[in-house]
Amino acid sequence: MKIKHLTYLAVVALMASACHNAPKTVDAPKEAKLIDKYAEYTLTTDISHLSENEKEMLPLLFEAADIMDNLFWMENYGDKDELMAKIADPDLQRFANITYGPWDGLDNNKPFVEGVGAKPAGAQFYPVDMTEEEWNAFDDPNKTSQYTMIVRDENGNLKCVWYHDYFEQQIKKAASLLDDASELAGDEEFAEYLRLRAKALRTDDYLESDMQWMDVRNNNIDMVIGPIENYTDARYGIKASHEAFILIKDQDWTKKLARYAGFVPELQKQLPVPEEYKREVPGSDVDLAAYDVVYYAGDCNANSKTIAINLPNDERVQLERGTRKLQLKNAMAAKFEKILYPISEVLMTPESMEHIKFDAFFANVMFHETAHGMGIKNTINGKGTVREALGNQYNALEEAKADVLGLYLVTKLAEMGEYTNTTMEDNYTTFMAGIFRSVRFGAASAHGKANMLTFNYFQNEGAFVRNADGRYAIDFDKMKVAVEKLAGDILQHQGNGDYEATKAWMGDMTVIKPELQGDLDRVNQAGIPVDIYYNMGANVLLN
Repeated sequence: MKIKHLTYLAVVALMASACHNAPKTVDAPKEAKLIDKYAEYTLTTDISHLSENEKEMLPLLFEAADIMDNLFWMENYGDKDELMAKIADPDLQRFANITYGPWDGLDNNKPFVEGVGAKPAGAQFYPVDMTEEEWNAFDDPNKTSQYTMIVRDENGNLKCVWYHDYFEQQIKKAASLLDDASELAGDEEFAEYLRLRAKALRTDDYLESDMQWMDVRNNNIDMVIGPIENYTDARYGIKASHEAFILIKDQDWTKKLARYAGFVPELQKQLPVPEEYKREVPGSDVDLAAYDVVYYAGDCNANSKTIAINLPNDERVQLERGTRKLQLKNAMAAKFEKILYPISEVLMTPESMEHIKFDAFFANVMFHETAHGMGIKNTINGKGTVREALGNQYNALEEAKADVLGLYLVTKLAEMGEYTNTTMEDNYTTFMAGIFRSVRFGAASAHGKANMLTFNYFQNEGAFVRNADGRYAIDFDKMKVAVEKLAGDILQHQGNGDYEATKAWMGDMTVIKPELQGDLDRVNQAGIPVDIYYNMGANVLLN
């Protein structure tokens, strides 16, 4: 790691976090080596500026987050204790805790516990033995809700059970904790959000609390909690999984980021697509903010860890109010230091290394999240929302859109003279290194598929070259053209809402081809971890 490539932001984040290398083994059994896919990182930050009430509130938030963690175990696998009883090796138990089950999410959900079969595509959201014929014949409008479990009744027929009923005791406890925490919140907007989120957990109606969360701007502490993302439901891409983040705001960096939010409406007009694909006007109430994350729980903590948040997902909120885009700067610094920069030293040409910059990584992630809230949310031909029309193809395509459109936004802002923190050469080169980082998450991951789509598209367009040593360099002119072209193609697929056409177009484009796999094998042989595993919790932050 060459510290000169880290800016003040990264240095502060790294100094604030105690870093530990994952245990290294030479002749360890195969199972123990799975742990080496993850680098351990202590997740903490300075909380001396918090009020006594805010400090008293934090344990309540941690407890509520732990409930979300337990709910995700049930959604992803089932009985955690039953699984752990099958695993004698403590290192393998630790790995199962990281993956929330017996399947390696960084290796296409390959089972690593003897006797465990393939992971059900629908996880535990649906009966494992449910057939497509049963699903199609199941006449209940609530079956496509994000917040219902599909189970069998006493006669073996399918039925819907709302999350707040299926997980009744856990939900009641979590909601009560949020109510108690609201009495200690440092600002009224956050307090009201906690109260409304408690109500939402009890009713599975999240719109009001999502709208209120858009008003949380003056807080020191923030929390994301509830059933949110649909990645775990690989069968239909419908059901939302429970998760939680606990966040401490960096007030200084948030002020620096805020100026970019005002450009979103104008940038929407400049999207590289025909007019009918950009008529939607995203909410202009965009919040760009920087945080240190101090806790991940549930879905967001499984396998690869997110380094930024763009929420709410509800298209109604996005169109009326926009989204909040929260940059998790200490998590970004961890991945840059332990993963992205070391990968670059293996796979990028020496001349390219001067363009691998933390500031560019930070900007690419920030505008990735900005791009999620832009583009098109409803198909142009009456097929409903893009999410509904594209089903299980939606998540990977949306992640690819955010990746490429985010880079397009950085380019446009630079051309406007509004973005000067890094050069486009920095952003493009660091983006390429980021592809190598994310594609290692595997084809089972929406982010992995998104990165392969981008990599293969860029390769077809000549956006980069690979030399005889297996090292990569950017062709900046061709990459700029490829970014605009791919962003346009993705947006039109989303707007058309043609499931079969989108599936066919993505097809082989989301597959890791042998040459690239060989290069990724070199990264693995260098001992570079795939992702981060956090040492975190109330005992870490508050003691």
